Amino acid sequence: MKKTKSMYLRQVTVMLGLIALCMVLLGAGFFSLSYRHQLEEIKTTLDRNASYISSYANTAITKGDSLTEEDFISYIRSAVLLTDSTVLVCSTDGEIFCAAGSNLDREIFTVPLQDVQVPSWAVNLLLEEGSYSGMTSFNQLLSGRCYVTGKILSPLVQDPRTGELTSSGIPAGLLFVAADTTAVLDFLQNTFQLFFITAAAVLLISLVICSLTVQRMVDPLKGMCAFAHKFAHGEVDTRITEYANRSDEIGELAAAFNAMADSLAQAEQKRSEFVANVSHELKTPMTTIAGFADGILDGTIPPEKERESLQVISSETRRLSRLVRRMLELSRLQSSERVAAQEQFDAAEVLLRVLVSLEAKITEKELDVQTQLPDGPVMVWGDPDAVTQVCYNLLDNAVKFAAPQGKLTLKITTKGGKVYIAIGNEGETIPPEQLTHIFDRFHKADSSRSTHKDGVGLGLYIVKTLLNTYKEDITVTSQDGFTEFTFTLSEV
Repeated sequence: MKKTKSMYLRQVTVMLGLIALCMVLLGAGFFSLSYRHQLEEIKTTLDRNASYISSYANTAITKGDSLTEEDFISYIRSAVLLTDSTVLVCSTDGEIFCAAGSNLDREIFTVPLQDVQVPSWAVNLLLEEGSYSGMTSFNQLLSGRCYVTGKILSPLVQDPRTGELTSSGIPAGLLFVAADTTAVLDFLQNTFQLFFITAAAVLLISLVICSLTVQRMVDPLKGMCAFAHKFAHGEVDTRITEYANRSDEIGELAAAFNAMADSLAQAEQKRSEFVANVSHELKTPMTTIAGFADGILDGTIPPEKERESLQVISSETRRLSRLVRRMLELSRLQSSERVAAQEQFDAAEVLLRVLVSLEAKITEKELDVQTQLPDGPVMVWGDPDAVTQVCYNLLDNAVKFAAPQGKLTLKITTKGGKVYIAIGNEGETIPPEQLTHIFDRFHKADSSRSTHKDGVGLGLYIVKTLLNTYKEDITVTSQDGFTEFTFTLSEV
C-alpha cells in the first residue's frame, strides 16, 4: 500500500511540476517580450523627438541664435508638452541651461540652472560615441528611472557637392531627451500580478484534476493488489470483475490477471490429477507384486503356480520400471538441462530406421505397411535423437493399437518450408472428446487402466514436449477406424 501511495504522490507531483514549469517559462517569455517591445516603442519615439528638436536647435545655432534665448526655450517647452517627454540642453561641459518636462526633480531644479550639470560620464560618452541611449536617472536629476536619448548639437554647413545642409560636427551643445518608464513598469507589474493569480488558479484546478485522474489510475491497482494477496493466500477462486469491462489498459490488466488466475487454477487441477495418476499407476503394479509375493510366501499359491506368479511379478516390475524411467525422462525434458540442438539430417532415414526396429512387433500382428516417401533424402533441422524418439513413440503406439492384419501407413510430404511426417493405423476410432486430451500426461484410451495394458500414458505427452522444444506442431485425426498422427519439422 505504501508503494501505491508513493506512486500517487509521485505522479501528482510530476504533473503539477510540469504544469508549473510550463507556466514559468511561458510567463518569462511573455514578460521579456512585452518589456522589450515597450522599450523599443519608447526608444523609437524618443529618437524621433530628439531628431526634431536637434534639427531645430542646429538650425538656430547656424543662424547665430543662442540656445539660452527665450524663443528657443519656448520651443523646447512646447515640444515637451506635445511629446510628453523631458528635455535637457547643456553645454559641452555638462552645464544645463535649458530644462523642461515632468520628470525633473523639482528640488534640484529650483536652484539656478547654472549650478546644475549633467553627469560627466554621460557627457563624455555622448561626445565619444556621437550618440547615447539607456536607462538612467542622471544621478537623481530625473525623478525615477527614465529612458534617455542623447544627441550632439552643432551648426549646419552646406555640402558643396549636393547643396544640402549637414552637421559640421563641431559640438555647440548637447541635447538629452528622456521618457518616463514608470508606466511600462506599472503595466508589467499589474500584468505579473494578474498572471500570478491566473497561474495559482490554474495550478489549483490542475491539482484537483490531476488528483482525480491519478486516483482513478491508482484505485484499480490497489484493488488488484488486494485480489493478488487473496490469491496468494489460497483463495484461487478470486477474480477481478469490477474493472474487467473497462476498455483501457486497466481493463487489459484485469483481464490478464483473470487469465493468469484461470491458468494457475488449471495448473493446480492438473497437478492434483498428476499426483492422483502417479499414485494410481504406482499402486496398481505394487499391489499386484505384493499380492503374489505374499501368496508365495504364505503358501496360498500352490507350488505348481509359483512360476506363473513369478512371471506376473516380473511383468509388473518391468512396467513399474518403465513408468519410473518415463517420469525421469519427462522431468529431464521439462528442466533446463536439455539443450535444443539443431543440425541437418535425413528425416526419411530416421523414420525407416525406427520402422525396422519394430519389425518383430509388426510381423507378430501381421500388419500391412504402406509408405509414401520421397525418392531422395528429406533434409530437416533438429535433433536426430529427439526426432527418433518421437517416431519411435508414435510408431510403437500405432503398432500397439492397430487391428491384427490391419494397415500401417507412413507418409512424408513437404509444403511451405515444412516437412510433414504422418503415421497412421487401422484400429478403433478414438472418440472426439478424447482427442483433445490425448497428449495429456497419463491419458489412456481405457479409463480403468487395467493391468493388461503395458503403457503408462506418457508417450504422447513426451512426443508433444519434444516437438514444442523445437517450436514444431503435432495433430491427430481419427475417423472411420483410421487414426493418423502428423507432426512437422523445418525443412533445410
